[in-house]
Amino acid sequence: MRYVLLISSDDKNAPPPPRAEMEDIVQGHRRFADELTAAGKIVAGERLRPETDASRVRVKAGQRQVTDGPFAETKEALGGFYLIECDTRDEAVEWAKKVPLREGNFIEVRPVWHM
Repeated sequence: MRYVLLISSDDKNAPPPPRAEMEDIVQGHRRFADELTAAGKIVAGERLRPETDASRVRVKAGQRQVTDGPFAETKEALGGFYLIECDTRDEAVEWAKKVPLREGNFIEVRPVWHM
C-alpha cells in the first residue's frame, strides 16, 4: 500500500532556520531518500515551494474560483512530501519517524486510496 508522508510546520510565519541548520536538514533528507531508495520503498518525494507561490481552486455557488496564496485561513504550512510503498501503516510510521525535522514541524502519515 502507498502512504504519503506530509511534512508540515505548525507555524507558516516562523522565521526560516539559520543557514547551517537548513544545510543539515537538506543533507538529512538526502540521506533519508537514499535509505528509502535502498530499501525499495520510495515512489516520489519533493520539497514544495512556499504558499506565496500557490493557488487554490474551489467551487462556490457552482463556479470555480481561484485564490492565489498566501492563505490566511491556516497557521500550518505544507513543506514537502514523500510517497512511499509499505506493507503496513506501522511500517510507514516507522519511516516517518526517520524524516529529518526541526522543532515545530511534523509528519502526517496518510494512506493513499488506490485509484
